[in-house]
Amino acid sequence: MEPAVLERFHSPGKGNGLRSRRRVRPGELLYRDAPFAYVLTKQQLGSVCERCLRSRNENLHRCSQCKVAKYCGRSCQKEAWLDHKQECRCLKSIEPNFPPDSVRLAGRIVFKLLRQSVCPSERLYSFSDLQSNTERLSEEMKDGLRHLAQTLQLYLKTEIQDESQLPPAIDFFQIFTKVTCNCFTISNGEMQDVGVGLYPSMSLLNHSCDPNCVIVFEGNQLLLHSVREIQIGEELTISYVESLMPTRERQKQLVRQYCFECDCLLCQNQEKDAEKLAGEDHAWKAVKDAVNEVRYPKSKEEWKHVLARCQNLLSSNEGHLPDTNIYQLKMLDCVMDACINLESWEEALYYGSRTLEPYRLYYPGFHPLRAVQLMRVGKLQYSQGMFPQALETLKQAYNIMKVTHGTDHSLMKVLMEIKEECEAMMRIQ
Repeated sequence: MEPAVLERFHSPGKGNGLRSRRRVRPGELLYRDAPFAYVLTKQQLGSVCERCLRSRNENLHRCSQCKVAKYCGRSCQKEAWLDHKQECRCLKSIEPNFPPDSVRLAGRIVFKLLRQSVCPSERLYSFSDLQSNTERLSEEMKDGLRHLAQTLQLYLKTEIQDESQLPPAIDFFQIFTKVTCNCFTISNGEMQDVGVGLYPSMSLLNHSCDPNCVIVFEGNQLLLHSVREIQIGEELTISYVESLMPTRERQKQLVRQYCFECDCLLCQNQEKDAEKLAGEDHAWKAVKDAVNEVRYPKSKEEWKHVLARCQNLLSSNEGHLPDTNIYQLKMLDCVMDACINLESWEEALYYGSRTLEPYRLYYPGFHPLRAVQLMRVGKLQYSQGMFPQALETLKQAYNIMKVTHGTDHSLMKVLMEIKEECEAMMRIQ
């Protein structure tokens, strides 16, 4: 859909909003956008290309200057140079330290503003239009952002010796207030976080815990899809927070980061909160702590440690925690990941299968996370020679993914290939 069909409007009680000028069916691609500025997360450094954000664990070309940025090929390195040229010297100047993701992103924003380049992602809303909510931020939050502004000043020292010489539009503290409530976490096809980016026009989208649109990414490109029928003039919404969280946790995050409370029906009714926190308190609190402590493991040894700890908790909580408890569900996801990384396919399938019912409960309708989970379980069933079950699971994934991702998405193409292989295996048998 061209931006001309989407329009900015005043949304009562919310400020700016985005609505459609025509009726929209579920699964329509409403907007596709490249970022104003983006960075690869620190966690993914070295395993993902800095430019296209596609995973390439081996043979990435390293920038010969800063030795930090890595690219999947010469063309990506060349295309990235405009954004990387100045930050390259900054990264070199602070080694062996490395800036937080938000500081590196803010640095790229500063250089982009100094270049005064026009960006397609500002078609409906520009960087200067972005809301910062400064007056509504807590003092603790403001202190944190002031500290980040000082870190940015040190990081940019080799390129910008005197901050006071910058144009008034470039205020380090204000940049962080805008980044905090307007940036998007960029995920890969499997919904794992790979980057952080700013897409100004998409900042017009307001929040709902039960939204009519979802955002997925193709590399660094943001894709906005409708997941329900939307009437002419109806506001387009997305969820700013993970819907799996209980109401109180969602509200806390919305107030802290975005400075508003959600009053949607799901929040008023505290829908599904009882199921989310079902089971014995002491058991799920221990599981919650364990899940929060897991950092993305880099080696087989670290995965083995994660697996042992999670399996130990799962067996000691048997009968005390249902799989619908959200922390138990996160633990099952974690164990499934560990088994996949350790190539224990049968075990991975056992844990993955246990997640499907809770996923159906918490992600009804069309949700990208459920589509991806069904696809992962379907692939595991296929690897175990369970072709009829795999085909059924992959069909369910396909029916959701054609709405959330669209038929042209690279992940959809992978899904189609596995589905076809599965059908071929069934014909042979």
